[in-house]
Amino acid sequence: MVKKGCVGIVEHWTPLEFDPEGIGGPEELGQRLAALGQQELTALLAEEKALVFRGFDVTHETLADVLDLLLPSRCGTGTRPRDRIADGSCCVADDRPETTVWPYHKMSAAHTWPTRLALYCHTAPRTAGATVLVDGETWLAALDPAVCERLTPGVRYVRFLHDGFGVGESWRSAFGTEHREQVELFLDGTGDEWAWKACGGIQVTRTLPATVKHPVTGNEVWFNQLHRWHPAGCGPRNALSWMLLEDQLPWNVTFADGSPIPDHIVSEICVRGFATAVEVPWNWGDLMLLDNVSLAHGRLPFTGTRRICVAMSN
Repeated sequence: MVKKGCVGIVEHWTPLEFDPEGIGGPEELGQRLAALGQQELTALLAEEKALVFRGFDVTHETLADVLDLLLPSRCGTGTRPRDRIADGSCCVADDRPETTVWPYHKMSAAHTWPTRLALYCHTAPRTAGATVLVDGETWLAALDPAVCERLTPGVRYVRFLHDGFGVGESWRSAFGTEHREQVELFLDGTGDEWAWKACGGIQVTRTLPATVKHPVTGNEVWFNQLHRWHPAGCGPRNALSWMLLEDQLPWNVTFADGSPIPDHIVSEICVRGFATAVEVPWNWGDLMLLDNVSLAHGRLPFTGTRRICVAMSN
């Protein structure tokens, strides 16, 4: 129940940082992680929510060995073109450096998601570019109880994929096929609702909870991408919402019953969440392990080149 999480205020949170104490380098980091062990690492991450390792000078050649200890069962990082750096991790130069990427939980708009993320600084920006983290418990506690109550049934994500001409992605590109039957077979296996439109495009919808319970602590956390899918997310209403019919927006989100979510609610969610954000700056070789259920992550604007590699684990 969303309403339960809206009671009280959670104490301010910051990540736990580790610095070299002995021989230094990735060798020391590997030894300390091996000594800690997976069971203790899981308990520590559940308690601290993010662990930052600084000064160990992890290189892309030694990254895979460290990731074997942090994420022993790594999974794929998505379909966006990226440069592979180490086994199970990919790195990308951030685009639109002048913009803020508002915090979100990785894949929280999907049926399944990773529980852990590892972020590695391959190239530090010239200035700024910190990762921003928001504690999902704090975010939930900061929201108006009336908003939480309205979102108790969940949120409905709506995606429109055009037939080859339009804004956003086509269904052929998204599903990697020219055949409608293959698209239908795939979607039938996901539990999503779908409908072909007269224009040749397809609308796909799924309803998911606005919050989840942490698998280790049992605490309820804000866990969705409402503010990223809504046209008014994190700022003025997106210009696309004035140009396109609502059912042809590439991304949209509504209340679970299909009724629209007012702009002011989305703005309130963004403002109250970002007000609790913690900044984590980057230096070359830094590594961070974060609990993707506990924490939403985003990025501040930067100058220069910023390349942060990501790996994930269920």
